[in-house]
Amino acid sequence: MSTLALLAAASLAAGWIDAVIGGGGLVLIPVLMSATGLPAASILATNKVAAVTGTASAAVTFVRKVGVPKLTWGYALAAGCASAGGALAVALISESVVRPIIIALLLAVGIFVTCKPEFGTKNQQLFTRRRAIAGLALAGAVGFYDGIFGPGTGMFLIMGFTAVFSQAFLQSAAMAKVINTATNFGALAVFIAGGYVQWKLALVLAVANVVGAQLGARTVLKGGSKLVRVALLVLVVVLCARLGWQEYLTRAG
Repeated sequence: MSTLALLAAASLAAGWIDAVIGGGGLVLIPVLMSATGLPAASILATNKVAAVTGTASAAVTFVRKVGVPKLTWGYALAAGCASAGGALAVALISESVVRPIIIALLLAVGIFVTCKPEFGTKNQQLFTRRRAIAGLALAGAVGFYDGIFGPGTGMFLIMGFTAVFSQAFLQSAAMAKVINTATNFGALAVFIAGGYVQWKLALVLAVANVVGAQLGARTVLKGGSKLVRVALLVLVVVLCARLGWQEYLTRAG
């Protein structure tokens, strides 16, 4: 029971983090690894159940309070299919190849947001045909990335939609939650088909994740785009540190 309580607490924290900016797997996956002894595929699959329920819960809150453009739903479908494709292709691409690229992208994001404090504060929302196509390409690319690797998916969506549509971080976060729900579901469908989900544990974690996600969504709605900007920069630092350490261990080994 103490182990289950620890896992539930970790899932609640992960739900809050996912709702604010994304990256909840940085909390829940290591705890699952240390506390359960499950195979890697089962850990990832069980984490996805919690992630998809929590993110969906946050998405509903964002859609109701902030709203999303109609094209978001088409983006979600494309991203979900791309994520499923990424999950199927995960064995074909080595993390050692992807990791340095992601570290470089994260550093670029952090430097850009730091040097451009006005980025994400104005909400012009320019939806031209060219921008809509660029948004679709972004959703598909990030969806594939989520299925094959994952860390920072929500952050990349928020940054991308803010740049493409010249809108505020809060509006981009609302779109990102809908699309991230679809990418989580796309990858989860592959895991379910493979029989990797530990359902009893997953359902407990899902309930805790929804609670955390609702708290996180309310935190973002109260803090607005300024909070999202700060959370984004914090996530860049944490992800760079984590991925950099993994890269060091890989090369040292």
